[in-house]
This record gives sequence, C-alpha cells and structure tokens, in this order.
Amino acid sequence: MKEHAAPVTRAWVLHPDIKNDKDRRNARMALDEAVSLAHALPGLEVVGDTIVPLPRPHAGALFGTGKIEELRALFEAQEIELVLVDGPVTPVQQRNLEKTWKVKLLDRTGLILEIFSDRAATREGVLQVEMAHLSYQRTRLVRAWTHLERQRGGLGFVGGPGETQIEADRRAIDEQLVRLRRQLDKVVRTRELHRKARAKVPYPIVALVGYTNAGKSTLFNRLTGADVMAKDMLFATLDPTMRAVRLSTGADVILSDTVGFISDLPTELVAAFRATLEEVLAADVVVHVRDISHPESDEQAKDVRTILESLGVAEDTTQIELWNKLDRLEPEEIEAVRQRAARDPAVHAVSALTGEGLDDFLEAVTEALDGERLRDDLVLGFDEGRKRAWLFEKGLVESERQEEDGYVISVHWSARDRARFEAMDKD
Repeated sequence: MKEHAAPVTRAWVLHPDIKNDKDRRNARMALDEAVSLAHALPGLEVVGDTIVPLPRPHAGALFGTGKIEELRALFEAQEIELVLVDGPVTPVQQRNLEKTWKVKLLDRTGLILEIFSDRAATREGVLQVEMAHLSYQRTRLVRAWTHLERQRGGLGFVGGPGETQIEADRRAIDEQLVRLRRQLDKVVRTRELHRKARAKVPYPIVALVGYTNAGKSTLFNRLTGADVMAKDMLFATLDPTMRAVRLSTGADVILSDTVGFISDLPTELVAAFRATLEEVLAADVVVHVRDISHPESDEQAKDVRTILESLGVAEDTTQIELWNKLDRLEPEEIEAVRQRAARDPAVHAVSALTGEGLDDFLEAVTEALDGERLRDDLVLGFDEGRKRAWLFEKGLVESERQEEDGYVISVHWSARDRARFEAMDKD
C-alpha cells in the first residue's frame, strides 16, 4: 500500500530592515538565519525570501500600502500559504496582513515556538513549550479573521468570531495554563530528586552552551560517543542531554548538551526554558562553543553572553571559549584564528568534526576542575543538620568524626561550593 506524502506548506520569509532600529543587524545575515529557522520546521517548503527596507514600522499593518500590494501579488503568483516575518508583529498587524494576503502569518516568536513544539522531547520540555505557546496565543486573541479556517496542522492559532468567543478562549487558555503549571510542578519535583541523586555522585558538571548550530551536539558526540541528534539545523537540541563520561585525560565529569541560543530570543521563552537550562546554572565549568567560521561569530557570542547573564550564571563560574569549525576555514584563516586564540588561555581553537585541538581543550577542562577544588576542615554544631546534610548530598565529605560539641568534617570542594555553603547562613 502506497503511503501518502506529508502535506507541504509553501512559505516565504520576510526580514523587515527597519532603519531607525538601534539594534539593527546586517539584513542579509539576519534573513539567512531566518531562512535557517524556517528550514528547522518540518513540512515547510521555503519558496523564497525578501528583505523589506522600512523607515519605521506602520502601526496597523507593519508595511506601507504599496509594499503590501506588491507582496500580495507575489504571494498569490507563488501560491504562498504561510509568511514568516523575521521580527515582532502585533496582533492587529497580523490580522490585517493575513486578511489582505489571504495567508497564515507567523512572526519570529511564533516560528520559534513552533520549532520548540516540534523538538521538545522530555516531559518538562513539552510542558514548558505548551505554556509558552499558550501565553503567546493569549496575547493574539483579536477580532475574527474569516478567510482561513481554524486548522492547526502544526501551525496553530487560537481565535474566535467575536468578543464573547475571545473571552471564552482567554478563559480556556487561563484554565489550561493553571493545569499545566500543576503538572509542571510535579515534573520539577521529580527532576529535583534526580538532581539530588546526581549531587551524591562527586562528578563536576561541564555544560556546553553556545549559539544555535555552533556544533555543540557534534562535540558532545565526539566526547561521549553518544548518538545525540547533530544536524546542520537550528535548534537541533532542545532538552539538555546529560551523560557521565570519563574524558581522555582521566577526569570523570557529567557533560551537558543544551539548547542553542539565538539573537532576539523572546524573554518569555528564556523564562520558560530556565528550568531546561538549569544544568548550566549548576555547572562547574561552562564551555561556550562558537562557530568561528560564521561571519557574525562575534555578534553571536555577545548574544550568548547576554543570555547567560540573564539566566543568572555566576560570575565566578569558570568559562572556556571553544572556537569551533576550523575545518570550514581556509588554511591562512586557520592560522590567524589559532594565533588569536593562543593569546587567551581560556580560548581554544578546535574542530569537533575532525578532533583537532580537542586534547588541549580537555586538558584545560581538567586543570579548571582540579584548580577549583580544595580541602577544608569544618566544625558544625549538632543544630546545623541542614548544612551537614547538604555537604553529604553534594558528595563533598571525605571524612567525619563526632566530638562533644558537634561534628568535625573534612571536605573536598570548589570555591563555588564553599561560597554556596557560606551563603546558607544568610538564608
């Protein structure tokens, strides 16, 4: 029996190049990234893409009337069903453009949410995505648009034929959000138990972070032999993949591969995925993987650092920069990158694909971990059971003896562990 091919949605990508935007990016690079985002969503055929210069956004429809009509004719001729706008689109702008163009429209946030919906694998990841999606849809409930039927098919929308329906939809979304939060609380408690179990294993956590498509999953696979999905595709990894591994240097670590960051990631998504990125917050070493062959590598690195700061990654956490994808550079460029990297001991030029430079990088990870760990003797009173339990839970205790006034505990810990321990007095 012959299987029917999955339906394909014909899509067009637009990048509004707004002249008065203080955070304006290189339009061609931004459009290329938006097209890569579109390719990350199954079932889409990107038929074409356009940069639309704009002095400023028009409140009612984003673009001017002449450009809207020009694009309408283009979309009609190309039989476009979905338009992806690389930037924010208000609910009113979306409604007006959909009505004029007779297409479905997604802005950047909507597209990223659809990709997250498709990629999320763990129970918590799925719940976080659903909550972010519902919160986003709640803001898009506007008066009815009647030219399209309300079909989801992977590219969904919540709406209704009037104010009464809008209010009903909004109430239904709020009720669903409450239900999802309850489910999420249960999942988070389960993860907390798993995290405590891991804390008893005295392995430091090494977290791989970086701009999406920087090569983190390829590096993870090479270091662990794991079969983690590693495609040349944005957002190929959405849930942290944790694995306890022995590095070639002999060090035992827990390696964490995380979702790729991206510029202009909506703040509600950063918040929604904070729990998904919690392993980064707990990491002893953060490895920032960069695609050094990308023309906007410096801008991407800046975006990653901004998100790490917003997540609350401690300043005293050791960070190593990995300038990846040397294999994509010309020989003279490779030498220049090596010389630049050699000036900073926290930077290593590598190729996760070929393995070049990884031995030196792994030695640096080992040194960072060994350098952080030190031994102390602590005296705890019998009334300080919480602090004593924390030390055992973290696997930091080497020996303990009981004396008349309390416990004398020998610990082997990092400066960061010691700071956390001392902060417990302030709780």
